[in-house]
Amino acid sequence: MRTHVSIVVEPHQDATRQLLVPTGLPTPHQMPVHFDVSGATFALTGENTTGQMAALVTPVAGQVVEIRYVFSEAGPGYPDSIFVPHRNRFTMAAEALVFDAINISEAQPDEHTAIQALVNAAAEKFRYAHPQVRFNDGCDEVPYLACGTSEGSCVDINTYLIASLRAAGFEAAYVTGYFFPEEKSGCCSDMHCWVLTRHDGVVLEWDIAHHLKMGTRDICCGLNPKPGDRVAVAHSMGLTFPELGIECEKLIAEPAWVNQAGHLEAAEVTIRRKIVGAFDEFV
Repeated sequence: MRTHVSIVVEPHQDATRQLLVPTGLPTPHQMPVHFDVSGATFALTGENTTGQMAALVTPVAGQVVEIRYVFSEAGPGYPDSIFVPHRNRFTMAAEALVFDAINISEAQPDEHTAIQALVNAAAEKFRYAHPQVRFNDGCDEVPYLACGTSEGSCVDINTYLIASLRAAGFEAAYVTGYFFPEEKSGCCSDMHCWVLTRHDGVVLEWDIAHHLKMGTRDICCGLNPKPGDRVAVAHSMGLTFPELGIECEKLIAEPAWVNQAGHLEAAEVTIRRKIVGAFDEFV
């Protein structure tokens, strides 16, 4: 079986705009085996800190662009590079957060229990939502959330969790992609993200946001507490594409327009997934 993902992008009013699109990420569950584009041409461009490649897509004037991925079942695992920390404002923990994370970790009987405790502590800080103002907007570091709960999306929650885990000395990684809820029959409206930890060679996957969506703060490792399936397309935060003038962009996932100031702007997209036999033609 293979998973086909199609992302249709509506034209931008500025016909000279280009799209930046990640090309897929191997995981233990899937392997990207094909990437193509219609309604546009594309060339590959490199990200300076992680070594990831992305597609710079140039639409044909007035044309709808379609991005197509194909993923095979099973994969080689997450790449080692995903766990390499890169210090920037999306990943560095403020001093108070470092102090809190170390205290939580050192109070546990072992490292695996410490990871679980840090996950639980991050979950207690948030109510799932998509606020207009993010908890770390305007900050040079990931701030400590002292009391109460803050509104946060999967991006916000996982930013806090990654900073906490790394502050306590644990290997952690941030993955972006798409989640297709079971009830939506192969459709979704935007990106999703999740977190990995690696300790003593054991890689665990965590998705706090889906637990909160389902009304529980009893967080366990593993993906998809909410029924559905997902694909991974990129990793890490604070990304730099020198050829495009992009410096320390929060993340890449959905196709996004590159503006003249070197920032990414949301595109109007329609995202669909189809699971087919290995040799079926994509339609």
